[in-house]
Order: sequence, then structure tokens, then C-alpha cells
Amino acid sequence: MITNENNSFDDAAQSAGADENLTQDIPVADAEPMLAAIHDAPAPKRRWRAPAIVAAILVPMLAVGGGVAAAAHKTIELDYDGVSQELTTWSGSVAGFLEDHGVVLGAHDEVTPALDEKLQEGGTVVIRVAQEVSLDIDGKTTTMWTVADSAHELMNTLADSGRDGSIVASSRSIADGRDPLDLPLVEDGEVLLAVDGGEETREFTGAVTVAEALEEFGIELGETDQVTIEAGPSGEVLLKVTRIEYSERVETEEIPFETETQKTDSLYKDQSKVSQAGVVGERTFTYRVKTVDGEEVDVTELSNEVTTAPVTKIIQQGTKARPVVTTTTSSSSSSSSSSSSTVSGDVWARLAQCESGGNPSIVSSNGLYHGLYQFSVGTWQAVGGTGLPSQASAAEQTKRAQILQARAGWGQWPACSAKLGLR
Repeated sequence: MITNENNSFDDAAQSAGADENLTQDIPVADAEPMLAAIHDAPAPKRRWRAPAIVAAILVPMLAVGGGVAAAAHKTIELDYDGVSQELTTWSGSVAGFLEDHGVVLGAHDEVTPALDEKLQEGGTVVIRVAQEVSLDIDGKTTTMWTVADSAHELMNTLADSGRDGSIVASSRSIADGRDPLDLPLVEDGEVLLAVDGGEETREFTGAVTVAEALEEFGIELGETDQVTIEAGPSGEVLLKVTRIEYSERVETEEIPFETETQKTDSLYKDQSKVSQAGVVGERTFTYRVKTVDGEEVDVTELSNEVTTAPVTKIIQQGTKARPVVTTTTSSSSSSSSSSSSTVSGDVWARLAQCESGGNPSIVSSNGLYHGLYQFSVGTWQAVGGTGLPSQASAAEQTKRAQILQARAGWGQWPACSAKLGLR
């Protein structure tokens, strides 16, 4: 049995002279078809979420008589988050009507008319259930409650309040079937798509999710792309796809080699030579690069290592002193000075002996080389000599040979200098 326990009605009926037997019990067999009819009645799908009304609503079924009781009984349409039902009540206020039917409002839900408003026969009570969402508002992540039917409506609400809000989602979450909000992107409205430097607007009918809208536009998301929902410039919803890519970049730079000088007594003090050539090294850098819509926005160094070590250049510098050279000349007459001149001294005498047999006027068989040190005419002139070397005195020839050696080393007399141990 379902029994009416509405004491307020009993008091009102009795005060009006009504018979207390007007309040009667209804058999369960009669009440259950009535309840089923209420719950099975079709409702328009105007909302994204299913209603959260309690599974069974017990409606007091009263047989009454008299003008006061008949006036208090009302039929009210309850629109609970887009799902409508006609329910009866004896309550005179919205709050009492909801309490009669076990409807509990959340802290952020919205109800129209207000809870303290009076009910009229044939009236409508509308409840919009709020949900908590996370948004990027004015550059900060914010949590808020909303009763909006779609992301489109939510974005316009924020825009009307002077705030720039956006909803950001990764392509991976959308690919996994998760929407940025538990709301459709738009319901019977326009969507402006911004992607790859272009824009396109389309009109959608019914409730459309982000994934469905992207599919309709023919957009494929990359694994790291980002999807943003904002208020469009003309009241539409703006769906923006940002292409984000991550890659690695390798760069190298030279490492200069060092130079080291080593002393050696195997060379004269005025001599030096490179015993080991220098080789530049190489350092390799690896970077992680973030690119947004084709523009590089962030570079992070992942590694920095020497991949080729530099080779030090080694120069040997001589420390050995050169031997002292002296020259002497003798002549029987001024007319025969060139033929009777001789050279003496440790080094130059031995070199002259090796090159020309110590004869200052000798000329090679091919006529190209002259005198003690077998000067060519060009080389002789290059060190300041005049005329032919074989016509100059031994002292003059030795002087020019010393100038040549200072400039170019003992290699000007390759065979004899090597034979004499001069290089």
C-alpha cells in the first residue's frame, strides 16, 4: 500500500470542513501503472547528460472533494536537465514540489522559478545540473562550475563576462575517445576551424563532439598536436588545432689544437721543425627541438661531448750553437787574386772542399754553377753578389754563402751538408 502522509493537506482539508476519509489508501496494483507511465513517458533530448533524478518518484495519489483540496492539487512539468516529466503536487512552492519528489539540488545547480516562488497549475520547473570543469582563463588554469549545454555556450558566457577562456586538450586524449569536457562542442551551431594557417566555418546540426567535428572537417591530428576551444570572433565556437612536433638536432663545433715547443740539441739554435702536426678536434651537441606550427619555440640541450680529441702541434727548437767560421785570403798579385784565394775555417772550409775541391774559380762542366760553393748566377745575385761568383774572392764567396745559409739553411747544399753532418 502507498499511503499519503501529507499532514499539511490533512490540516487544510479538515479546516475547510472536509471529511477525514477523503484521504484514502491506494492499492499498489493501481499505483504502479501510474508510476510506470510517468517514468516511461518520452522526453525531448535537449541536454547532453542524462538526468540524475532518483530512480523512482512516488507521487501521492489522492481522491479529494471540496473546493479547497481541488485547488491545491496541481500538475507541474519538471524539466530536469533537458528531460521533462509531468508530475502532480499538493505543495504551493517550488522547494516543496522538489522535496515531494525527492529531487536534491547540488550546490551549483540552477532552478527556475526560484525555490521560494509559488507554483501555479500547469507551470514548469526547470533544473540545470552544474558540472565542474577546468579551463585556461586569462592565462591561468581555473576550475569552475557551469550549467552550459555545450562548450560553445560556455565560451560565449565567458566572453560576455569579459574573460578570455579556453579549453585545451591533447590529440592523444581525443584519439582515445575523451572529450575536453563532458559537453558537446556545439549543439545546432557554427564551428570555426583554424589549422595549418587557414580557417574554415561549418554549420552543424544536433550535438557534435570535438572528435566528430574534426572528422567532419577532415583533420587528422598528429600524436603531439594540441586542440583548443575558444569563443570565435562572431559568436561561433573556435576550434583551433596547433601542430606541435618534437625532434632532435645534432650540431658540431671545432676544438682548436694547442701548440707545444720542445727543446732539442739535435738542431742549431736558429733552427726549428714541426715534429707533430696539429689536428683540430670536434665537439658534438644534441638538442631536443620543439616546433609549434612550423616555428621553433624551444631548444633543450640533451648532450654535449667531445667526439674527436684535438692533436697537439709539437715544434722542436734547436739549442746547439753553430761553429765559428773564419776565412783567410792570400794573393801574389792583384791580377790573380781570384785564382789564388783560399778559404779556411772548420765548417765553411770543409763545405767548400766538398762542393768545389776548395777552388774559388771553378765552374761546373755545364756552366751553371760557380766557385767555392757552386753558386748559380741567380742565387748569387739574390744574396747581393755582382758579376760571376767564380770571379769573386774566396772571402766574398764565403760571405755570400753565409747570407744564403742564414736565409734558407744548409739545405742549399743538400749532399755536402748531409755528408758533413750539418743537418
